[in-house]
Amino acid sequence: MAIQMDDMLPYGTLHVMSEDGPQAVDVTKLFADKTILMFAVPGAFTPTCSASHLPGYVVHYDAFKEKGIDEIVCLSVNDVFVMHAWGQAHNAERLIMAADGLAEFTQALGLEQEVAKLNMGIRSRRYAMLVVNGVIQQLWLEAPGEFEVSGAEYVLSQL
Repeated sequence: MAIQMDDMLPYGTLHVMSEDGPQAVDVTKLFADKTILMFAVPGAFTPTCSASHLPGYVVHYDAFKEKGIDEIVCLSVNDVFVMHAWGQAHNAERLIMAADGLAEFTQALGLEQEVAKLNMGIRSRRYAMLVVNGVIQQLWLEAPGEFEVSGAEYVLSQL
């Protein structure tokens, strides 16, 4: 069963690139005492994710900050090196580019999908969520193959 609004995020570890290399980040600590907008994509460098999803959050970063968002996290079931390179390619240095390489956190959320037809294996579904102090306040979950409610413009209009 997928996580729902008012649920606490599950325990987990994500990976981000730091100045010292890959770093494990405890989800509980990352989301503690903050208002975070997290969006997830099926894969870095994939067409919709690269052309629309990530760029929207980069362009509207300041508008999200004005709405009280402390951090924006981009999550994907990719390795930390790919997420870092993808962030660099899209000037996303102000976002937290979080890798869930083994899909453990994504599966704990119940938001995984099998993308066998493209030989991609287990990936995240496309969504955005507003998380306040570790509790999900809003969840914009896309239907499979869709990109309508998790984009930056739509989410910004809902805050």
